[in-house]
Amino acid sequence: MRCPFCGNEDSQVKDSRPTEDGAAIRRRRQCEACAARFTTFERIQLRDLIVVKNQANSPELRREPFERDKLIRSVTLAARKRPVTSAQIERLVSGIQRQLETQGDSEIPSQRIGEMVMDGLKGLDSVAYIRFASVYKDFREAKDFEEFAGNVSEVGKG
Repeated sequence: MRCPFCGNEDSQVKDSRPTEDGAAIRRRRQCEACAARFTTFERIQLRDLIVVKNQANSPELRREPFERDKLIRSVTLAARKRPVTSAQIERLVSGIQRQLETQGDSEIPSQRIGEMVMDGLKGLDSVAYIRFASVYKDFREAKDFEEFAGNVSEVGKG
């Protein structure tokens, strides 16, 4: 593993432990050249996932690689200033990624990912759920919020 400080190729593993319900391994490393310490995460990747997006006003589909960090950022933004921990967000995203990787398709429609995130947020926090839905469903007016929020009972309590 290359040292992020000096670029040396050799590092020594000082500590390893499972994280994210055993879905990843956290390793503390020390560079053999500069003695700097850093952390790496190892995650099983069953297959390369491609997200298929519909282009607005275009019949063409856009394909891009699945980015776990992008999904974490969007869920974190929806849950900002809410009583949702980063560990809960990690578990949600890990669960979604695991489901996607174990399904038969390598190409996943972005709508399927959005629905999976909404299902997960529905069980965590109603405000985060509505925030995510407002972007995902592209609410244009206040009445769109009102109609959607009216259908949302108190979630995250069970």
